[in-house]
Amino acid sequence: QVQLVESGGGLVQAGGSLRLSCAASGRTFNTFAMGWFRQAPGKERELVAAISRSGETTYYADSVKGRFTSSRNNVKNMVYLQMNSLKPEDTAVYYCAADAHILIMRLMTPGGMDYWGKGTLVTVSS
Repeated sequence: QVQLVESGGGLVQAGGSLRLSCAASGRTFNTFAMGWFRQAPGKERELVAAISRSGETTYYADSVKGRFTSSRNNVKNMVYLQMNSLKPEDTAVYYCAADAHILIMRLMTPGGMDYWGKGTLVTVSS
């Protein structure tokens, strides 16, 4: 069992930055690939970023590539999403999630994740 708790969301102006954190419980954190998803009102949940178990491989959606960076610390059981140059269209609830089986980060899907956090709201004002 893995419990995930996101933090770091809030209200920011367009062009600003936020850093989301996700704390994971359990001693098997490094056996999970981690994903950051977001869901805006009326839209489907979408993959924003994924990071491999070692942290050496990352994937980013085209909409955030060059602006968002994911990292992890397997000693502290933490995963992060640094979000820069934020846009109003980045407004959403952001979730971190864990996948025990996936090998190719770009193939990560909401339906394939094993554990989810409850999410943190990011609001970007224009």
